[in-house]
Amino acid sequence: MGTRTVLAVVSGTQDVLALQAALLEAPFPGQQDVLAAAETVMVRADSPAAARRIGQALLELDLTAPAEQAGGLVVIDTVYDGEDLAEVGKLTGLGADGVITAHTGQVWTVAFAGFAPGFGYMVGENQALEVPRRSSPRTAVPAGSVALAGNYSAVYPRKSPGGWQLIGRTGAKMWDLDRPEPALASPGHRVQFRAVRDVVQLASQGSQDSQQTDPATASGLRVLSPGIHSLIEDLGRQGHSALGVSAAGALDRASLRRANRLVGNAPSAAAIETVSGGLRLQAVGDQVLAVAGAPSALTVVTPSAAPTETETDPAETGDTEARQRTVPVAAPFALLDGEILTIGVPAAGFRSYVAVRGGVDAPPVLGSRSTDTMSGIGPKPLAANQLLPSGGAAESGVVGSPEIQPDYPGEDVTVLDIILGPRADWFDQAAIDSLCAQDWTVKPESNRVGMRLQGTPLERSRTGELPSEGTVAGAIQMPPEGLPVLFLADHPITGGYPVIGVVVDDQLDLAAQIPIGGSIRFRIAPETAAPAGPSEETPHEETPQRKASN
Repeated sequence: MGTRTVLAVVSGTQDVLALQAALLEAPFPGQQDVLAAAETVMVRADSPAAARRIGQALLELDLTAPAEQAGGLVVIDTVYDGEDLAEVGKLTGLGADGVITAHTGQVWTVAFAGFAPGFGYMVGENQALEVPRRSSPRTAVPAGSVALAGNYSAVYPRKSPGGWQLIGRTGAKMWDLDRPEPALASPGHRVQFRAVRDVVQLASQGSQDSQQTDPATASGLRVLSPGIHSLIEDLGRQGHSALGVSAAGALDRASLRRANRLVGNAPSAAAIETVSGGLRLQAVGDQVLAVAGAPSALTVVTPSAAPTETETDPAETGDTEARQRTVPVAAPFALLDGEILTIGVPAAGFRSYVAVRGGVDAPPVLGSRSTDTMSGIGPKPLAANQLLPSGGAAESGVVGSPEIQPDYPGEDVTVLDIILGPRADWFDQAAIDSLCAQDWTVKPESNRVGMRLQGTPLERSRTGELPSEGTVAGAIQMPPEGLPVLFLADHPITGGYPVIGVVVDDQLDLAAQIPIGGSIRFRIAPETAAPAGPSEETPHEETPQRKASN
């Protein structure tokens, strides 16, 4: 499954649990993460070489079924008024009332977790409610939606994309980091759905990203304008797939590392990821910054007077005496107290990374300060007038020298190398040829979860449903409508649409810089030339960028 992941297919639930237990009890060298699903176990490695070794070793394992885990009973009050309730009634032949009776009349067991934190795949006592996924996934499913797909039922813990059939809604909080056990129903728990006329939404008792900063001692950056979309990101949180938590982190890892290196930070220090320019930041105290990634005009304005709490922006106060200068991309520079940095629209590429010496001091969640837009874990998107304290992530007493950046996607078609599989056998050769012969356009609905692509749809050579299985960043998932979705860092942990191929790991940074409306052409990487690829701890921005002209 790409260059650094192995997908092991086994015969059933017992073998899934046995293999998962064996891998967690005695991890292989280089093993990073393990994710169990319906009929597969996905193993993520820290390098392509380790993935190959693990793949060979898996074939020699003697699986012994683990002891069964019995969980408690969770009752979930549900209003059955979902958009797909009538359609499910037709598909099953039960009618809407029959679907409600069948759903509430059996006890469901959480077999495994995935897709998103708190999303449990529940298996029922019978097959009466077996239905296919929607032919085209929704871009946004409301939080609390009760849904069906295949033989499973689940509750969407938060607003997210999804292709399951929606039959109802609940106010139950399926995921809460303020609880000792964040998931309301984790693998092994039994679940009973209870029909009610209305649901009660419980107010949150805490906030995972609350942080009190003393204005008198604050030092960092104040957000004057967040631009189109700006987030706090580091290199992500690894090893939490079993909780339904993806790694997230910076989409262009090389640019994040470069920006941190320039200001003397640790490579994984938290920084700001912003798209398409428009971000405006004001220094609170003297700061050292660097901007890497999409090449943009960087303008620094020095107000004529010291900033005040109410007058911090020369553009709003009419400060005609303000001085202005430009600073280069990929080079450290000083932003003195009160000075304002504005990032312009990129000349190429899509994402820029702003590092401040010491790193952005946001509260870590599961070991990372990254914002995961799919799960809602981590800091919220930046907002106007927000203060971002700088922390203690500097590891060097000096700043770095200016660096040369690679080329970034522009008007030309960007070529991405892929490894076919793991579900290329769901497509005939004509479909695979079509995948690589045409230029795909990045649709406006794209985001950090995945890039939705427009082109000539591909047809599957197989019918039926694929049991949910693990996915990775770079996976090219194919819904029934035939238009690819290229998963990025905030992708769902599991999915039920076949993955025709996976972008090689060392080109994910390049993929992250392709703008909305940009063009992609996929190319099958020769097996003998598959990139050895560095681990995530090794810089890899020197990798040549492959392009083709229009």
